[in-house]
Amino acid sequence: MNLQAHYDREILEFEEINNITEEEIGILKNLKEVIDVWISFGWLDREANAPAMVLDLRRIFGISNLLDTPKISYSAAYRAQSKNANVDPYVLFAWQRMCELLTKNIEIADRIDVEKLKNKIPDIKRVMFVRANQIQKKLSDIFSECGIAFRIVPNFTGAPVQGFIKETEDGALILCMTLRQKFADIFWFTLFHEIAHILNGDTKHEFIDFDSVSGEVEAKADSMAGEFLIDEKAYRVFIASEGYRRLNGIERFADSQNVKDYIVQGRLMKEEIIPWKARPRYEWA
Repeated sequence: MNLQAHYDREILEFEEINNITEEEIGILKNLKEVIDVWISFGWLDREANAPAMVLDLRRIFGISNLLDTPKISYSAAYRAQSKNANVDPYVLFAWQRMCELLTKNIEIADRIDVEKLKNKIPDIKRVMFVRANQIQKKLSDIFSECGIAFRIVPNFTGAPVQGFIKETEDGALILCMTLRQKFADIFWFTLFHEIAHILNGDTKHEFIDFDSVSGEVEAKADSMAGEFLIDEKAYRVFIASEGYRRLNGIERFADSQNVKDYIVQGRLMKEEIIPWKARPRYEWA
C-alpha cells in the first residue's frame, strides 16, 4: 500500500509538472487504435503509463497539448470535405502525422514534375501485373522519380480517408493511400483518382481525400481516373457489343486496355451490368 501511495504521488507530481490534465489523458481513448499501431512501429512504449503516453504523443504531434489538436488550422479543401465526413479530429491528425513521418526518409527527386507523372501513367498501370508484395516498392520507385514520396499506410476508425497529398516546403509531394476496402480494383481506381488530383492542381499545400465526399472536384478526378484505366470510347463499344457475355471477353478487353481483368469486372459490377462476385483483395499495410 505504501509503494502504491508513493507511486500515485509521483504520477500526480509528474502530471502537475507537465501540465497534464484528466481531459488530456481522456484523449488516449480516442487514439487507442492509433496507439496500438504506433506501438507496433516502435514509436510508443507499450508499458508507458498514461501521462508518459500523453508526452510521447505531444512530441509526435508536435504540439504542447493534445487538447489543441482540433484548433489546428486546415486548408479550405479539408474544411469543405470534412463537413460531410464522420471525422475524429484527434485520429485524423494522428493519421496525417503518420503519413508525414512514414514518408520522411523516402528519397525522391527535388521537385514535383507533373509532366513526368503524366508520362508515367503506362508504367504505373503495368505495376498491377506484378506480385502483390512488390506493388508498393514498384510504385514508390516510379513516384520518387516524379518528386513524390509514396506510401500505403494503415487506416483508422475516425479517419475515413482514402488519400493524403501534401506539398512539402521544398516543392516535392507526399502521397499516402489507405486500403480501407482492400479490393484490388478499388485500390487502382483510387490511386489514379489521387494522381488525377495532382494533375488537376487540386493539391496545393494540403489535400485530404475523404472516401464519402462528392462534388465537382471529386467527379472530375473520378472521370480522369476511369479514363486512365479504360478508354471510354472503347468501353462503350465493348458494352454495346455485349463483349462481356462472350467466353474470355472480359479478359480480351482488359488485355486491350493494359489492365487486369478485375479492373473491367469491377466497373461492370459497379454499373450493374454483371452481378457482384468475389474479386482480388490486397492485404498489405
